[in-house]
Amino acid sequence: MTDSNRIIDTSVGRRDFLRAMAVGAGAMLIPGLPARVSAQAVPRFSSAVEGWDMVLEILARIRPPSFPSRDFDVTEYGAVRDGQTDCTEAFRKATAACNAAGGGTVVVPPGRFLTGPIHLKSNVRLDLRRGARIAFSQDPAAYLPAVFTRWEGMEMMGYSPLIYAYEQENIAITGEGMLDGQADETHWWPWKGANSANRSLPNQVAARNRLIQMMEAGTPVAQRIFADGSYLRPQFIQPYRCRNVLIEGVRIVNSPMWEIHPVLCTDVTVRNVTVTSHGPNNDGCNPESCHDVLIEGCVFDTGDDCIAIKSGRNADGRRLATPTENVIIRGCRMRDGHGGVTLGSEISGGVRWVFVERCQMDSPNLDRALRFKNNAARGGLLEHVYMRDVEVGQVADSVLSIDFHYEEGARGDHVPIVRDVEMRNVTSKKSNYAIYVRAFPRSTIENIRIIDSRFDSVSKPSVAEQVKDLTAENVILNGRKVDTAGLLSAGAQ
Repeated sequence: MTDSNRIIDTSVGRRDFLRAMAVGAGAMLIPGLPARVSAQAVPRFSSAVEGWDMVLEILARIRPPSFPSRDFDVTEYGAVRDGQTDCTEAFRKATAACNAAGGGTVVVPPGRFLTGPIHLKSNVRLDLRRGARIAFSQDPAAYLPAVFTRWEGMEMMGYSPLIYAYEQENIAITGEGMLDGQADETHWWPWKGANSANRSLPNQVAARNRLIQMMEAGTPVAQRIFADGSYLRPQFIQPYRCRNVLIEGVRIVNSPMWEIHPVLCTDVTVRNVTVTSHGPNNDGCNPESCHDVLIEGCVFDTGDDCIAIKSGRNADGRRLATPTENVIIRGCRMRDGHGGVTLGSEISGGVRWVFVERCQMDSPNLDRALRFKNNAARGGLLEHVYMRDVEVGQVADSVLSIDFHYEEGARGDHVPIVRDVEMRNVTSKKSNYAIYVRAFPRSTIENIRIIDSRFDSVSKPSVAEQVKDLTAENVILNGRKVDTAGLLSAGAQ
């Protein structure tokens, strides 16, 4: 086991992350991803129909990694499939050997393997065969030394994610096995604090507040050390500043916090993954400041947002200034969660060109289908978001939610903007609201279009505050065709 008294992981190390931080107020650079792209430089389309033409171009750029036909069975490096023997060193050796050989597959055969964090290297695929289960240690000391990470949109040195990669290329997690974070009511989840079932246990509140203060003050990331004793839970899977990332087929359960969290990555594919985890902040898939992302065929049953697109929180998001862009979400099923597809709230770097199609969302415990959450502390430009051919069985709150009163609300100097959002051929069988859209006078929500859609069993009139250019075209609400005024005024029939 790694010495828990160490604080900085020299394999990621000061030299590497200080080189990354040398851009100062600018964005971190990823090969092929421009550090800053002004909104004016992005082509503007007159309709979402033309915007959808971008999908084929984006898909052509996303090329999942391929690997040489070389296998490295973890049991040949000392791993024992009894669920009790610590296999951390065996996974490290197998990954290092695979990388040194020029790439291949680290094979996890059937059985239960207990391990600490797994750090992937370039050209390495971690493949869980049917019947394989990787159970991650419940001991926080196993996730030291600290690594360079992003936590709730803020950069820091913190616990290693359970599966982590830093500045690697051509990496994958695949197979028919299970990744078990082993978080529960007595491990990891109580660190949330106020909403925990056991409030007497140590929690993240003080450290989270301190990190926010350091971030807003511009404290160098090298000095933001939040590992042992800080109670900031690690993400499950976090590729950081990586290219050509594939996560496919596996089932993920019992995560300490966010499940799949690519940060500053290009060419990301998340395919046919099942996420079942109902702990606090158990978001399913959160691409953050990423470029060219495909999420398809996945099932999300989560304790928070099923998919949440992000781009950094407050000062850090503005410093890095790297929007998430070119995201395709298709053929997914969303069950429990706060939002089916969410943008925010760590969104200060902006988001653009998001395409959602052919998804199914249905649960009394799913709050919203398409959700935007932002405020004047975050700011950021969120634009060109298109959803079509989506079936909603029921959601507890609204089919479309855009809320600038989230958390800090109007308290802040950074005006949020949402524009060019279209829902086309979206059907819902039950919800409180069809749409719930709230801005404040200094902010902008404009050009919101609802087309060829049907909302049944809607119990409350829609809400639209401080919205410009909201239109409804060929919309059926509770069995009646309505125009924009009718969409806003009609409630239960």
